Amino acid sequence: MQKHFPEKAVHGGRIIALRQKYGSDLLDVSASMNPFLPKVSCDFRDVDLCVYPDDTYSALKDKIGRVFSRRTDEICVGNGSAELIRVYCSVVLSALSPVRIDPPTFGEYELSAKLAGAHVISGRDADLRIICNPNNPTGILTPREKMLALLDDCTKKGSRLFVDEAFMELAARDESISDIRSDDLFVMRSITKCFSVPGIRFGFGFGPADLIEKIETVRTPWTVNAFAEAYTMQALDHYDELAVSAEKISAEREWYFARLTELGLSFAESSVNYILVHLGRNASEFTGSMLKHGVLVRDCTSFGLPESIRISVEIREKNLRVVEALSACLR
Repeated sequence: MQKHFPEKAVHGGRIIALRQKYGSDLLDVSASMNPFLPKVSCDFRDVDLCVYPDDTYSALKDKIGRVFSRRTDEICVGNGSAELIRVYCSVVLSALSPVRIDPPTFGEYELSAKLAGAHVISGRDADLRIICNPNNPTGILTPREKMLALLDDCTKKGSRLFVDEAFMELAARDESISDIRSDDLFVMRSITKCFSVPGIRFGFGFGPADLIEKIETVRTPWTVNAFAEAYTMQALDHYDELAVSAEKISAEREWYFARLTELGLSFAESSVNYILVHLGRNASEFTGSMLKHGVLVRDCTSFGLPESIRISVEIREKNLRVVEALSACLR
């Protein structure tokens, strides 16, 4: 009997192909990267590609541990956060395990759960609850106090909590629960967004040592390549500078809120570097119109929001271009 296979999750990241069609000056605000970057200097000429990476990633985990005050046996690494979502689900879930994922949110959670044979539900108790905080695509941040209450509730009910904090550094890091040790908690982080390096592909996570050992066993060997390891080692030296990035993003986001209000658009009260905008019209058609005006936005139809788009907060010059395009397409 042939196994039922779920459909692949829809993501952004189409800028290379679209620039071939619309020109190299096409502005991409569909991917939410940090526009106010720390200066990270990494000389890849020092990377030795003639040897395998250390698959224990001991030096890398030691650096992560010092930055986040975690033991190395509480840390796992992966080829981007997407790999860790897949591996985590394959480790903790079994056939027909109920998993709570409340939409709209990142599509890889549901796909990874289904690939593990789990049953995805929303709005009620389950063996595992997956939360993106701040959430993608809404940008809404759940405060630390509430997250701790959710964890306590999961523990009392004998379930697990998976928290994706990929955007936390660009929001309010004091709201993170990555410092919390619990047998029922796994917290995932990424350098993709905060250091604006989606091409590097590096994610990491924190959890109890026995769970981490299983994740590291299931993870593909040498999955973090030498370039990603070298860059991350350097980037973590600048981790504290991301607080400045978050402050600048917050100021620019408030400016954006005012412009969107002037255009008569409603939006989610984001706490991070992207804004979910409600159009009241077909998002796919609107996205096509924006492309003709030189701007790529994220069509949120794949999130179950067929009348909404997501736009990233950029430097003022780019934000002005987006506002002008929005104004033209709304006429």
